[in-house]
Amino acid sequence: MANTTLTNIAAELTEVAAKLRERTVKVKSGSLGVGSGVIWQADGLIITNAHVATSNRATVELADGRVFDAVRTQFDPQQDLAALKIVATNLTAATIGNSEALRVGELVLAVGNPFADSGAVTTGIIHANNPRAVMADLQLYPGNSGGPLADCQGRVVGINTMIVNGLAVAVPSNTVERFLQGNSRPQLGVTLQPVLLSRRSLGLLVLSILPNSAAETAGVQIGDVLIGVSERLFTSMNDLTKYLYDSKGSVPLKLLRSGKQFVIYVEVQSGKTAVEAT
Repeated sequence: MANTTLTNIAAELTEVAAKLRERTVKVKSGSLGVGSGVIWQADGLIITNAHVATSNRATVELADGRVFDAVRTQFDPQQDLAALKIVATNLTAATIGNSEALRVGELVLAVGNPFADSGAVTTGIIHANNPRAVMADLQLYPGNSGGPLADCQGRVVGINTMIVNGLAVAVPSNTVERFLQGNSRPQLGVTLQPVLLSRRSLGLLVLSILPNSAAETAGVQIGDVLIGVSERLFTSMNDLTKYLYDSKGSVPLKLLRSGKQFVIYVEVQSGKTAVEAT
């Protein structure tokens, strides 16, 4: 009886993984390597990480081998999210789950394209869950960024983005839905990629800077690493957005450049940011 149960569970997980692989795509943007993405809607809407979709145009390869030119339609580097659109219809879209319903210890699967391999699958359990990030005890590698984190029923509950202290971190699916609704939030105008600084903190590496943005006006440079606000160091990829969104007036943003620490003052006003460097 036990062997039969285990066989059934294995068969069900294999089926779930196969369906997730069909809904996971390869994304190539700019000069970076291949990342991953999720077919969010059947009309050609693809969700991935901002640090994967670094330019306005990208190439998307579906699981069946078809390749499409994609246009970036939405972009939020502070939440590490980007939306791409391809000219295609009747795609097999992912089933989106409720990330807030996840429980610690729940089994999850991640699918992506590590080292350009197609549809690699890894499993683990939920380590922690909050409105800003889902953390799971599973392996992610370069190329997994932008791919789906799903529950054992195949419902996508997050977009994988990085490893911190040995744990996989994903943007919650509910955050993605709010991102797609276009909720206004402060923006610096930079593309960021999380980098681990220590066991308790992380930095946000500046990969690119939007023209005429607050960051460009302040003199932020590609290669700078944002490390915190006031005396609070970043421990989550969404900390920057949270601090800017919740703050009023001048916000001291700390960054590292060539081994030296600088402070940039961000003025948060009406959902937009003006930046002044000192």
